[in-house]
Amino acid sequence: MKRKVLSMVMASAMALSLVACGGGAKQEAPAESAATETPAAEETTTEEPAAEETTTEEPAAEETTAASGDLIKVGIINNDPNESGYRTANDADLKAMFNEANGYDAKFAYSLKNDEQITAAQGFIQDEVDYLLLSAADTAGWDSVLQDAQAAGVKVILFDRTIDADPSLYEASIVSDMAKEGEMAVEWLAGQGLDEYNIIHIQGVMGSAAQQGRSGALSDKVDAEASWNLVTQQTAEWNAEKAQQIVQSVIDAGTPFNVIYAENDDMAKGAVAALDAAGISHGVGKDVIVMGYDCNKWALEELLAQNWNYDGQCNPFQASYIDEIIKTLESGGTLSEKTIIMDEKGFDATTITQDDVDKYGI
Repeated sequence: MKRKVLSMVMASAMALSLVACGGGAKQEAPAESAATETPAAEETTTEEPAAEETTTEEPAAEETTAASGDLIKVGIINNDPNESGYRTANDADLKAMFNEANGYDAKFAYSLKNDEQITAAQGFIQDEVDYLLLSAADTAGWDSVLQDAQAAGVKVILFDRTIDADPSLYEASIVSDMAKEGEMAVEWLAGQGLDEYNIIHIQGVMGSAAQQGRSGALSDKVDAEASWNLVTQQTAEWNAEKAQQIVQSVIDAGTPFNVIYAENDDMAKGAVAALDAAGISHGVGKDVIVMGYDCNKWALEELLAQNWNYDGQCNPFQASYIDEIIKTLESGGTLSEKTIIMDEKGFDATTITQDDVDKYGI
């Protein structure tokens, strides 16, 4: 697309009315619009190898067919949509927004590996996209490619995850406060008043913003409190089977534990599978407290049945906010906020309702 020259020096600031995950109805992602497939030679996705690898098989890169020069060219770099229920909802939300019907010529690239994402970003820059939308696999290593984007006139918008880069290198960031998510969860756990906390900590992909935020609060608490102990702290890379193996190894070793702190719902599910196989009770008033993140509907139903104890929310619906930002920039406007934090909350099995499940489950 031929780039638009912004002629307005000042414009009214964009007013984004945040859909509060913790205080309002959840946005529903509309049905995915049809898009033509990019030829195999242009695919930027990676294919998942064996089950123990960190990525799953990814769909072919998708591209809308530009009917005219007026479509806004967008390159979208995301984590594998099969990574979790959260990521599936996030990907569907983006595809429903960024398509030809809504004025976009969009390409998608997926990977759980930072180096592969950076390669995809370089390809999009060479393809002269107007906007690069990024959910980074790792917080580090992005300065050089974002500098290249800026030099090429490509505007960068972060979504879902933060990165360690100078804010001048991107236009805006629509993200969850992962550190706050961790703090809320650990505060809830402290409120359970256990005499001793023997915790199996199952981490997500190391270096990701989600892992850093959700791990940080727990690590700080363990360092500060003598009664808080990490039985094990290992990454399962968001994968249920790996989480099951971690918990099974602790059970086989005979090490006592009473808390499973899993950094997403799928890993909590895998952990519970190991508990069930060993006949260990879990949930409200049972032997083991189970904690997860993301608020998949099936996970919230486990809370409602009191089989799990806590689930932290992570809002996957960022596409409408990104669309408003792009429209503001395209019209020559200025943004009122550099960083937009999604409103989120945590759910307790003793207080969650069916209405919560229906409203917040993804």
